[in-house]
Amino acid sequence: MVGLTAVLGVLGLTACGTPTGQETAGGGENKLPGADQYLSAPCPEPGVKPAGKQFTYWSMWTADEPQGKVLKKAIDCFTQKTGVAVDVQWLGRKLLTQNVAPALNTDDVPDLVDQDLNQMNAAVVAPGGTQSVEDVFSLKVGEGDKTVRDVLAPTSFEMPQNKDAAGKPVLVPYELISDAWWYRKESGQITPPKTMPELFGLFDKSKQAGKPAISQDGDINDYNTYFFTQLAARYVGPGGLARAVQDRTGEAWRDPGFLKAAQLVEQLAKGGYLVDGWDASKFPQVQQRWADGESDYIFNGSWLPSETREYLGKQGGGKAISYGSFQFPMPDGATHDIVEQLPIGFSVLAKAKNPEPAKAFIAYLLNKDLLAGIPAVSDNLTPRPDLPVPDDLKEIKAVLDDPKKEHMLIKDGIDGLFGGKYVDGVFYPISNAALKGTITAQQFVDQLVVKTAEFWRAQG
Repeated sequence: MVGLTAVLGVLGLTACGTPTGQETAGGGENKLPGADQYLSAPCPEPGVKPAGKQFTYWSMWTADEPQGKVLKKAIDCFTQKTGVAVDVQWLGRKLLTQNVAPALNTDDVPDLVDQDLNQMNAAVVAPGGTQSVEDVFSLKVGEGDKTVRDVLAPTSFEMPQNKDAAGKPVLVPYELISDAWWYRKESGQITPPKTMPELFGLFDKSKQAGKPAISQDGDINDYNTYFFTQLAARYVGPGGLARAVQDRTGEAWRDPGFLKAAQLVEQLAKGGYLVDGWDASKFPQVQQRWADGESDYIFNGSWLPSETREYLGKQGGGKAISYGSFQFPMPDGATHDIVEQLPIGFSVLAKAKNPEPAKAFIAYLLNKDLLAGIPAVSDNLTPRPDLPVPDDLKEIKAVLDDPKKEHMLIKDGIDGLFGGKYVDGVFYPISNAALKGTITAQQFVDQLVVKTAEFWRAQG
């Protein structure tokens, strides 16, 4: 399990972890059940009982993962309550590229698939493999008259990237990913920095104490881009990175905000803040070094607590982390106070033979009693604002819920564009060089201009 998009597809995702056990404080109707209690709870009544008798679902999870256990319970409950048989195949993270994409030109496709929105766009939506799920949002979830649209946070599905060529939604989310700077609260409470000098001040304080400031698994291209894309988005806003990628001249990368963001990455790269050996490591070695206390900070996704908790559990000795997180501060002159998110959810294929029961199942999983398994069993966030939040993720959730924030897809969804060919061939190599300090900020921008134009000329 490693972070998203490249991350989701290449090495897996956020599937580990158990609840912290502290989220139940206060009780009330939102009291979070433990994993065992959730898995043994009675099945809720569905809001929709479809006419169909079966459908096929190819899953991004394996059956023994926490999310797989939640979905298996939902499947069993759905069959029990509706009589609909679900033919499920637990295929893992690469199902879109290894299983779904090759099947799109045949008539042998599943009815239902799931993955994060970026990968869904790259592998299935782009070639026209999905159908609209707009009708799903009006289906009842089994809580009186509440519909899917009623229970989901609008920011979790109302985004430009969640639309097909006709402008219709292609994915209904059931889990939500975000990212942040992480630190261990047992090392001292941190006041979230409000400026970039304050952030670098935290890093300098670590260095002065003789400790590396930042852990970074440098073999993960996706992770290495975080610093630039996070900072750049605060200058150019949601959609700005994607527009630059799609500019056939490459000149959009000349926007002054991109250079300012690159200059901050250059400051990070040349400041000696990254842990020794970060660029010659193999994931998750450096992440584990952070968990072991060798460095103070790591920028990573909302899956980090579950991954590092699993690692520490395997080490034995009862070591635990009290996880704290904060966002990048607004750089000087930036005007977009963004927060990144990435929905993971369901899409229905264009050639689905049983779309009606598949769509009814989507609505059923979003029932409060069933979706509660995402935080209870897998220690992750859901797109339902009324569900409990794992303690580790409350700071991230507060940012996601902040109405003043501009919500955007992680990295502006650029890794989901053009089947990933642009990021692999152009963006990742230049980004890696910038973080290693082998090119300057100006060279970073210049190379993006030239290589983007070359990329588009090669496309014809």
